[in-house]
Amino acid sequence: MTDKIKAIKDKFEIYGDFISAAPYGFGHINDTLRVIVNQGGTEVHYIFQRINDRIFRNPPALMENIARVTSHIFRKIAAEGESSPSRHSLYVIKAASGQAYVQDEEGKYWRAYIFIEQAQTYEVIKTAAQAYEVARAFGLFQKDLVDLPGGRLHETIPDFHNTPQRLANLEKAIAADPAGRVKEVRPEIDFVLSRRAEVSRLTDLQAAGEIIERITHNDTKLNNVMIDDQTGKGVCVIDLDTVMPGLVHYDFGDMMRTSTSPAAEDEKDLSKVRMQFNMFEALLRGYLSTAGDFLNPLERELLPFSGKLITLEIGMRFLTDYLEGDIYFKTHRAGHNLDRCRTQFKLVESIEEQTDEMTALLHSIP
Repeated sequence: MTDKIKAIKDKFEIYGDFISAAPYGFGHINDTLRVIVNQGGTEVHYIFQRINDRIFRNPPALMENIARVTSHIFRKIAAEGESSPSRHSLYVIKAASGQAYVQDEEGKYWRAYIFIEQAQTYEVIKTAAQAYEVARAFGLFQKDLVDLPGGRLHETIPDFHNTPQRLANLEKAIAADPAGRVKEVRPEIDFVLSRRAEVSRLTDLQAAGEIIERITHNDTKLNNVMIDDQTGKGVCVIDLDTVMPGLVHYDFGDMMRTSTSPAAEDEKDLSKVRMQFNMFEALLRGYLSTAGDFLNPLERELLPFSGKLITLEIGMRFLTDYLEGDIYFKTHRAGHNLDRCRTQFKLVESIEEQTDEMTALLHSIP
């Protein structure tokens, strides 16, 4: 492996002598390494990633997106006088060929970033202050890309967030019942169908031109924001594979889904599943502190609803996979996808119960 990584390093515009490489982080999709290089007696760290081309079928297009986005944000930060802009935006190392990636002897695609020192990611959100920083960082990320030049980004995963399509997939699975499980989950099916009218709310408003397609991250979990070790501030948004055209509501909604409940995504004790209002408030205030500058009134008004919709969507995906025989998501026990589905639907109910309070809070923020 060492010789392979050294050969990959030599294809990038990285001078100096290779010292070592070791696995880094907790990602489940791409292979990530921290690579150390001796540059004039100083050890300099880089992140190398092998792109998973089974999930991302067009790595050159993906890297074109990332290079455009990161260079645009980097230039903005530098123009504002920030002394170390590469600490606040991923910085793509170019290949000697000038491309944003290299290929190894097997034809696999690799990319390299400058390593961000004295900051880290966290797997579990623990405080409202962290929630505020995560939401502020993702809001700023969207804001910085409002004026990205050069035309529409590539869709790295088409229909990634298309709730009506997710409902259509579920209905196909119900009709086919390939694993003979429909009779077990009638309450869950009825839960979704009773909310059918809300599934296309965002896509209908987008089609009518009332809410706007923007550039969104599409994976807005806590562990995709680097948190400064000293200040606790969110310094950089990472994991940009799913950056593409989308609606801001899926980004904000997924923050609500992943950050407001104290329960695990597959918690079997549904009494533990709830939306904690103080965490929602932190997310909303953090997000509006940066994204509030560009949202139109309707986009803003729909933020509380967004958490309900994306949580319903993810629950539908788990339910669909359960009906199809657990063929997409990895499972670790019998009924795992059904447990995940039920957890999502319980969170939907908790969000619904607090809709009036969420809307009141929204209206109280300038």
